[in-house]
Amino acid sequence: MKLQNKVAIVTGSADGIGKAIAKRYLAEGARVVIADINGEKAQATAEELGGLCIAIAVDITKSESRQEMIQKTVEAFGQIDILVNNAAVFNMGPFLEVTESDFDFVFNVNVKGLMFTLQDVAKQMISQGTKGRIINFSSQAGRRGEPLVATYCASKAAVISLTQSAGLSLARQGVNVNAIAPGVVDTPMWDNVDALFAKYEGLEIGQKRKMVGEAVPYGRMGHPEDLTGAAVFLASEDSEYIVAQTLNVCGGNWMS
Repeated sequence: MKLQNKVAIVTGSADGIGKAIAKRYLAEGARVVIADINGEKAQATAEELGGLCIAIAVDITKSESRQEMIQKTVEAFGQIDILVNNAAVFNMGPFLEVTESDFDFVFNVNVKGLMFTLQDVAKQMISQGTKGRIINFSSQAGRRGEPLVATYCASKAAVISLTQSAGLSLARQGVNVNAIAPGVVDTPMWDNVDALFAKYEGLEIGQKRKMVGEAVPYGRMGHPEDLTGAAVFLASEDSEYIVAQTLNVCGGNWMS
């Protein structure tokens, strides 16, 4: 098992990609914190997954909530070895109709919340005097622009940039920072994405989901479990010499 006795916080892990990673980390021997803004759902997920797993309600946009998450994790497990910065939100609409509140909603979680969760947990890792692994979640949307998804694309591009800066800053302090850029992944969030594309592109519900899946070179949309191998690799000693990189896991949708 690659993560034996490691302690991992996975944000946004009550369902979707985060839940799949938490489940895989448990199978690899880690102790896992299901950290999610929906505390009840996080608790239900922790009970479902079982093992050395606890749930903590967290709002990553609030400093006091992040600090409480760190404190409760250390109280429960003694340290933090891995952070998966997975929590994110999505919105879309025509570029000329994007409002400041739309922008703030996305950037407050996807960029500001991610950055300061990274910073707070990195400080804890450094204070422990042990090596740490931080994995940020970007997206193939961060590799390009899209006419209806300007704010989300920009937020995920910012994650790639922050991963580079944090990775270079923290590498010699024992904290290894990298990112994963998924392609289109069939999660509960895609119900909302599909509905918004239907609204703005005049499609039937489910049509966009079908179209993007067929367009993937691999032949289908990703499943949450498709991201877990990369998440284990970047959290393990196997990735020791990989720093400040963003790994595409997208079925061939993007090449870089």
